[in-house]
Amino acid sequence: MIDPRAIISPGARLHESVEVGPFSIIGDDVEIGAGTVIGPHVVIKGPTVIGEDNRIFQFASLGEAPQDKKYAGEPTRLVIGHRNTIREYVTLNRGTVQDRGETTLGDDNWIMAYVHVAHDCVIGNHTILANGATLAGHVTVDDFAILGGFSGAHQFCHIGAHAFLGMQVAAGRDVPAYVIVTGNPPVPRGINQEGLRRRGFDASQIRNLREAYKVVYRQQLRLEEAVAELERRLPEQPELGVFIDSLKRGERGILR
Repeated sequence: MIDPRAIISPGARLHESVEVGPFSIIGDDVEIGAGTVIGPHVVIKGPTVIGEDNRIFQFASLGEAPQDKKYAGEPTRLVIGHRNTIREYVTLNRGTVQDRGETTLGDDNWIMAYVHVAHDCVIGNHTILANGATLAGHVTVDDFAILGGFSGAHQFCHIGAHAFLGMQVAAGRDVPAYVIVTGNPPVPRGINQEGLRRRGFDASQIRNLREAYKVVYRQQLRLEEAVAELERRLPEQPELGVFIDSLKRGERGILR
């Protein structure tokens, strides 16, 4: 399963079913779970934990030191879940002690070529990061979000669940859950209706979310007023909960 031309540190822990291609380098304090396949010319440094059934393509760099001038060699780490696809030239850096000390990638994510995920980012499950997408440090991307090609997010931005960033969108503020953003400068365009349909949301739930979007973006209300109105609807429209949470939790203000 391990090509003889690969270099595996004695301090690495690989499940017996892991495959490693030629000329890949796996360093100390790297743990890799069952069924993961690592292509040729991949570099993985520790401390890094990689779960089961991931597919990591050639020339990816995982667990390298964060690109942060404050970093002074502290033992921070990268944690990757299960069943992720990580394509060519992807770079996932470890965390920093100034934040959570860990960069995290969840399960079932599709990370396309040339994506960069900086230190202390948290990516949920079932996301898609298209070619060249870039996350600065401390960014959070929630479940089922999609980032288009060459899009990016500023430090400390929060991209909500089921949100969609179009190609080359540069998000300098938080993108609420369910919202589509396109253009440069970025402009919210509505609710990600097609994505929600594909994920099993019914017509009434999508209608409720569309009306909630109008409350935030069309009624000229202050954000606090809009949130209060949505919270009044929440008991009968529980799907608004994720939207409301994403409006309230951000550090940089929402894109509006």
